[in-house]
Amino acid sequence: DRRREAPAAGSPIQPIIKDVGEVYSRLLDHRPVIQGEIRYFVKEFEEKRGLRELRVLENLKSTIFETNERVLPKCEQAMQDNLSETFKRLQAANAMIHRLQEREYEARKLQADRVMAREEKCITHWEEFMKEQQNKRAEVDEEHRKAMERLKEQYSEMEKELAKYVSF
Repeated sequence: DRRREAPAAGSPIQPIIKDVGEVYSRLLDHRPVIQGEIRYFVKEFEEKRGLRELRVLENLKSTIFETNERVLPKCEQAMQDNLSETFKRLQAANAMIHRLQEREYEARKLQADRVMAREEKCITHWEEFMKEQQNKRAEVDEEHRKAMERLKEQYSEMEKELAKYVSF
């Protein structure tokens, strides 16, 4: 409300101001009506909704109680049973995998030993081959040297023979 200081008593404007104030409060000031509607809505909401909410809460309470007392222990027991079975299966699978890894390791080790034996055999064979090649090369070099000596002797004899005939 806007309150203004009342003009001096006995003023001719005073009844007009009073009438304008009443018109304003009846036509433009809706607060009392709105407050009444709000109170009515809240009262209706609390009465109608309150019982429904109470029933919902009671249903939730009974559901939670039943879940805690019956369903949860059954679930825990089923989970424990399944977990122990699953744990046993995992241990068996782990043991099988460990055995497979050992077999694979042994197979790889055996294969590596075979490869090493082959490599050593190849190296030995190569060394023998190279020695044989060196011996053959030495033989060929010796034959070549002997052939060169024979040719030198033959050519020197031929030169001597030729020298005999050149003197004519």
